[in-house]
Amino acid sequence: MPAYVVVQVDVHDQATYDEYRKLVPPSLAAFGGRFAVRGGKTETLEGTWKPKRLVILEFDTIEMAKKWWASPEYAAAKALRQKAAHTELLVVEGA
Repeated sequence: MPAYVVVQVDVHDQATYDEYRKLVPPSLAAFGGRFAVRGGKTETLEGTWKPKRLVILEFDTIEMAKKWWASPEYAAAKALRQKAAHTELLVVEGA
């Protein structure tokens, strides 16, 4: 069953975040992950949610998504992201 990592991002250090963005694709590829949404314009249809940046990653399984997030391949990138932005991140099983 596919799984999605949904990330709401509020960048406060753009230069460091740009470095983070360069490191992510190889780490994703190592776990079969891919971008479904990477930034792009959002429009609130209901409620008050207004993310400044939204990223959605797709993995073949929730286990692979969690392995990627905890992996040595992603560790350096994750540290940059945590330094450069405030994020809310969750994983959800797809249908």
